[in-house]
Amino acid sequence: MSHQTGIQASGSVKDTFVGARNGQYRLLKIVIDNEQLVVGSSRQPVGSWEKDYDSFVLPLLEDKQPCYILYRLDSRNAQGYEWIFIAWSPDHSPVRQKMLYAATRATLKKEFGGGHIKDEVFGTVQDDVSLNGYKKYLISQSSPAPLTAAEEELRQIKINEVPTTSLSVQTDIGIDTKHQTLQGVAFPIAKEAIQALEKLKNKKINYVQLQIDMKNETIILANTLHTELKDLPKRIPKDAARYHFFLYKHAHEGDYLESIVFIYSMPGYTCSIRERMLYSSCKSPLLEIVERQLWMQIIRKVEIDNGDELTADFLYEEVHPKQHAYKQSFAKPKGPAGKRGIRRLIRGPAETETPSD
Repeated sequence: MSHQTGIQASGSVKDTFVGARNGQYRLLKIVIDNEQLVVGSSRQPVGSWEKDYDSFVLPLLEDKQPCYILYRLDSRNAQGYEWIFIAWSPDHSPVRQKMLYAATRATLKKEFGGGHIKDEVFGTVQDDVSLNGYKKYLISQSSPAPLTAAEEELRQIKINEVPTTSLSVQTDIGIDTKHQTLQGVAFPIAKEAIQALEKLKNKKINYVQLQIDMKNETIILANTLHTELKDLPKRIPKDAARYHFFLYKHAHEGDYLESIVFIYSMPGYTCSIRERMLYSSCKSPLLEIVERQLWMQIIRKVEIDNGDELTADFLYEEVHPKQHAYKQSFAKPKGPAGKRGIRRLIRGPAETETPSD
């Protein structure tokens, strides 16, 4: 979910927007100055939108400073000229600036008029927002959307699904009872743990760690320490398994997001066999309760064996994985051409040789 900063457009910007919507400008560069949206630069049309594009847009992009670019196309819709909204957030700009511009993005769109914006383009390097980059964006938008993490997980479940006719296990899941499910064993969850998860869902806290009480076979609350991203590796025990729920705050493609990530940490063979089996068996039923009964949206589920893995880059790439080109699955090689020899006959145990004369 994106959040806004309270930054508004100045009066002069609103007047400029009126002229822009009527076709007076080809381009407006909008920046944040003294907690207001102001016009940093403007250009009037010279040629067609394609001829003007690179020569107008690219010189305005600074290596370490985010900005917004509103670029007018020559096409119209029912409300007037159509525009491209470009959110420029270079990799080397300060994190605070990135977050500020990401959180103010929705305000600018509202002030300008969302009905005039045909396309939104986000860029961290100039190739992302050049004319060629914009055309690649249009091609990608017309392609079938990739599966989300949840859809891919559901697809894998269906592939590996065991026919229910061969199983006779209980599939109802409850918070206060221990029982067997198709995915594992559902231990009851302590009241304090449920309350902490509710607070996390409502974003009153940003971290919940759960552990299994081996003796009483219950999932209990371990801690709810306030945790920044840099602190997350310190929360991972080196000698015990844990379940972690973390409110991951970050910017992605110009939007400020707050996403809940589930992390299952299992340090391997430093844990007993029983502990490894219980944590593995209880994980899926726990997540089903959290998602279906507590209605918590978990954006990503991660399994690690070492807290050092939880770097900012690692978590970002887990939550927003890069799309890779399709790879052809391995095909079984063909056998040798020609005859393969005489087929071997294997006699059953009841068969006996017929004596020859």
